[in-house]
Amino acid sequence: MTRFLVRRAIWILITLWLVYTFSFFLMLSVPGGPMSSERSYPPEIEKMRRDRFHLNDPWPVQYWHYLSNACYGDFLASQVLNDYEVSEIISEGFPVSATLGILAMALALVLGLSAGIISALWRNSLLDVMFRSLATIGIAVPNFVLAGIAILIFVFQLKWFPAAGWGKPIDMVLPAICLAAPFAAYISRLTRTGMLDVLGQDYIRTAYAKGLMSSTVVLKHAVRGALLPVVSYLGPAVAGILTGSLVIERIFFLPGLGTHFIEAVTQRDYTTSLGIVMVSTALVLVMNTLVDVSYQLLDPRIKLK
Repeated sequence: MTRFLVRRAIWILITLWLVYTFSFFLMLSVPGGPMSSERSYPPEIEKMRRDRFHLNDPWPVQYWHYLSNACYGDFLASQVLNDYEVSEIISEGFPVSATLGILAMALALVLGLSAGIISALWRNSLLDVMFRSLATIGIAVPNFVLAGIAILIFVFQLKWFPAAGWGKPIDMVLPAICLAAPFAAYISRLTRTGMLDVLGQDYIRTAYAKGLMSSTVVLKHAVRGALLPVVSYLGPAVAGILTGSLVIERIFFLPGLGTHFIEAVTQRDYTTSLGIVMVSTALVLVMNTLVDVSYQLLDPRIKLK
C-alpha cells in the first residue's frame, strides 16, 4: 500500500505539472490578454500592471515566474480583479462548489443505488421498466436542458424554489438535483448490472440455502459485490460533477468556482484561471486515488501495484 501511494503521489505531481504547462501555453496562445478587456487604463497604469504581471516578458520567463510561485501554492494576484489574490477567490468559491458537488454526489448515490437494487431484485417488473426508462432519460438529457425545464416547472409554475441565489438550504435543492440526475442514472444502471451478476453467484445461493433472510443476503452479501463497478465510476463521476457544475452554477447564478472560472476565462485572467484549473485537477486526482484504495477495502483479493 505504501509503495502504491508513493508511486501515485509522484504520478500526481507529474500530471499537475503537465496540466499546468499545457493550460499556461494554451491560454497565452489565445489572442487578447488581461489588458484587452472593455475597461481601458491610462497608459501609465497599464504599463505598471504589465510590469507587475510580467506580461511584457517572453513566454518562458512568464512561465517560470508563475510556475515557481505555484509550486509553493501561491497563484499570485488576480490580473483583472484589483486587490484580490487568487487564493481569496478560490477560498470564497470552493465552499459553494464543494457543497453543491457533495450534495449532488450523495443524491446520485442514494437514488442510483436504490433504483439499481430494486430493479435487479424485481427484474422485468413494472418498477424495473420504470427505473430503466428514467435512467435512459437521465443519461440522454444534458443537465443544462434539465435545469431549464426544472426552472420553468418548479420556479415559474409551481413556485417551489428560488430561481437563483445562495445562502439558504432551499437554494441548493434544485441545482443539486439537476447536477445529480445523469450520475444517478449511470449508477442505477451499473448497480442493476452488478446486482444481477452477483445474485447468480454460488455464494449467494449458498446463503439462501442456509436459510438466511432475503434482506440479510442482499444487504450483507450481494450489495458489497455489486458496488465494485459503482466505485470504479466514482472517479469519473467526480470529474463530471466538477465540469457539470460550471454550467449549473452559471444557470443558477451560484458564486462557486465554476462561475469564477468562466468569468476569468472570458476576461483573460490567467492567474485565476490557472489557479482554479490546478485546484480542480488536484481534486480529481486525489479522488481517483481514494477510489483505487477503496477497491482493496471492498475486495481484499485485489492487490494495488
